[in-house]
Amino acid sequence: MSHLVYVLNGPNLNLLGKRQPHIYGHETLADVERDCRALATELGLDLRFHQSNREYELIDWIHEARETAGGIVINPAAFTHTSVAILDALNAFDAPVIEVHISNVHKREEFRHHSFVSRRADGVIAGFGTQGYLLALRRVARLIAEKNTE
Repeated sequence: MSHLVYVLNGPNLNLLGKRQPHIYGHETLADVERDCRALATELGLDLRFHQSNREYELIDWIHEARETAGGIVINPAAFTHTSVAILDALNAFDAPVIEVHISNVHKREEFRHHSFVSRRADGVIAGFGTQGYLLALRRVARLIAEKNTE
């Protein structure tokens, strides 16, 4: 199994550190990418890190990952609660998927409690701030290693 992991970020995460810092913190998406790349190197993973406000781009990256990646870490942001299309794309991906949310979505508005992505995810990390990405990468690395020893 490939050691390439896609880290995909949905709408408005380009504003991380600026938008609602009382909920999402002061770290930027560039900070998250830097930390993910450093950990990926330590774990022996290659990384593709993307963000888009467009659903179709996330779907295209998931399709691309089908051919090359050993795992996906995804923070679908608002698409979590609305996108059957992203769920369908993830259902066509045959490697580990970890869903990440910076905030604890279960302490927030009721509509945020439902996730289409969770129906496919092998694990969900929520409420750990941007550290959740690092936890997700560690889990994906473990799942890839286990798959490679089968």
